[in-house]
Amino acid sequence: MISGLVQILLWQGLGELISHFFLPIIPGPVIGLVFLLIFLIIKGHVNSSLALVSDAFSQHLGVLFIPAAVGVILFLPQLKANALAVISALLVSVVATIVVTAVVLRFISKKDSHESQ
Repeated sequence: MISGLVQILLWQGLGELISHFFLPIIPGPVIGLVFLLIFLIIKGHVNSSLALVSDAFSQHLGVLFIPAAVGVILFLPQLKANALAVISALLVSVVATIVVTAVVLRFISKKDSHESQ
């Protein structure tokens, strides 16, 4: 379990370094997660210690919503003042997410159907 946690922290640390020195507009954990994903795609499988840590994290994802809820309450006056912009951004992002997901799914399904023939 420690080995898996160290792997996650190393990828996050690498992401933080790249974010700090090269891409300050992208959060370090996001860059680290992308690097971890690329590493796992190249490797072809997830080792048992990393799988154990990721399973433990995924069981407690609800805890990650606590800071977001506190932020909503803390910035409630600003959210009320900019309600139209916030609602518009949420609607556009939801629609964009659905469209991108559909396009990617269609691309993947076409690729799979061509490989199976």
